[in-house]
Formats: sequence, C-alpha cells, structure tokens
Amino acid sequence: MEEYTGTDLASESLAEGEDLPAGIRRSEHQSGGFTVQTIRVCNRSAAEQIGKPIGTYLTLDCGRTDRLDADGRERLAHVLSGELRGLCEAACGKRPDPELNLLIVGLGNASLTADAIGPLTVRRLTATAHLRACDPDLYRKLGCCSVSILAAGVLGQSGIEAGTLVKTVVREISPDAVLAIDALAARDLERLASTVQLSDAGIVPGSGVGNRRSELTRDALGVPVLALGIPTVVGSSTLVWDALARAGIREPSPELRDVLNNGKDFFVSLKESDAVTEQTCAIFARAVSLAFLGGIEA
Repeated sequence: MEEYTGTDLASESLAEGEDLPAGIRRSEHQSGGFTVQTIRVCNRSAAEQIGKPIGTYLTLDCGRTDRLDADGRERLAHVLSGELRGLCEAACGKRPDPELNLLIVGLGNASLTADAIGPLTVRRLTATAHLRACDPDLYRKLGCCSVSILAAGVLGQSGIEAGTLVKTVVREISPDAVLAIDALAARDLERLASTVQLSDAGIVPGSGVGNRRSELTRDALGVPVLALGIPTVVGSSTLVWDALARAGIREPSPELRDVLNNGKDFFVSLKESDAVTEQTCAIFARAVSLAFLGGIEA
C-alpha cells in the first residue's frame, strides 16, 4: 500500500520479483568490492508509475557506514567519486576539470543528527570558486573544479525555502551544475546508513518524510542537478505496514486505516545515528573532494 510507505530510494519503488514497468531499465555492476545498481527511468509514464522523476539512479549497497574500516571507507569514497564524475559529465557535457563551475548544496538541519548529512558534509569541503578570480596561478596549480558551497538550512530556521535560496544563488553565479547532498528516508530498516543513492534527476527535500518542499531539479533551476544521499530514517507507518506485509496482510482493515491515517506518524533512526552521521559525512566529503577538488579537504 503505497499510501502508507515513503521512500526516497528508486530501488525501493520497484516491486521485487516482478517484471520491470515499461520505460524502466535496470542493471548491476561491481566496483571497488561494492554492488552498484543502475535504474534508468526513461519516460514520463514510467516516472509516474514509480513516483520518481525521469533520470538515472545509482544505488550502492555498502553496509553500515559506521562499521566500515579505514580501507572500506576509502574504497567507498573512490567508488562514489568515480560515479559522481561520470554522472556530472553525462549531465552537463563537461569534464570535471578547472573549467567546470559547480555549486554544492548541503540540505537539511545541522542541529538534527539524522538530518545533518548535507550541512555537515559541506563543512568538510573547501570552496575554490574565489581562487579562480583572486589567485589564478594557485587555482591552475590545484587543478580542481571551481566549487561554490551553500548550506541552505531549513524553512523552520531561516523562514526561507532551501529551494528559493538555491535558485537565487544559481541565478547569481550561473554554475554548470548543482550537487545536492541530503539525508534520505527508506522503506526497509536494513537500508539505513547502508545504501547510498546518486542521481542526475535532482531532489525534492523532505519528500520521503511527507514534508515536500520546493524541488531542486533541472526544470526548477535551469541547470543539471545531481543528488547524493543516504537513508537515515524510516517512517513509523512504513514500519507497521512493512511488518504486516511480511506477515501476509496486504489489505488493511478500516480500523487499521484509521490508525495509519491519524496524522501521528513519526520517524525512526538508528541509535548509533551520531556515529553514522560522522562517518557518512567524512566518506561523502572525501568522495566529493576526490571527484571535484583534487582531493583537497577542509
């Protein structure tokens, strides 16, 4: 029952064991010891059927990020780096080199651990766009992309939609592409902090937790929008419905519908969410740095 389950993951929007809908392409490959699944949503009909925009979605199963050893974290960062570079080049037609102008946006609330992936990741990155104009010699020696960084915050903190802030910055600096980094919602508890999703379809902040905000997409911003995220929460209604489905209950009773629709849904995160956020942000920052900043880290 899709009305009771929410997920930001394209891979969870496809029913397991069933034929793929028309207009959906799925493949897998191995990279750095990790399985990377590619889902391509090719037309509007397919997008409406699975509730995801047209585009390419990469799902990387990595295991809990807080349980990876140093070698595993570095391998994961390198794999994500390569996939980010490939998505970027395909999306904007430019290689990730000193001619590329990239805006990196950290979405979410830095004061809320499970929602802090975006802002805490961008804190670890180094902006280089100003060097291009202020110190061209140093910029050329670094060999990195021209990177601007924005921690957009949330509506409750600033009174301004993150989408409005990003749109204003895009209009002022005219980047070739935007990379949005955010915490996601999953349907399956096993995917929390264990599945990374990359996409060239942009992102709608809060959509997985029923708090849909202004979208960050090519249509909205006028430039390609890449997205990098990891699920950190599962909704309580999703948990209940998933448990019932596993028990063979496919149609809720009227009484159960009333409970699921009572407007008191809440969200569950891992008890180790502090460690998860810290390790994930370090991995994401390393990946983005390798992809666009020549390995420079703050």
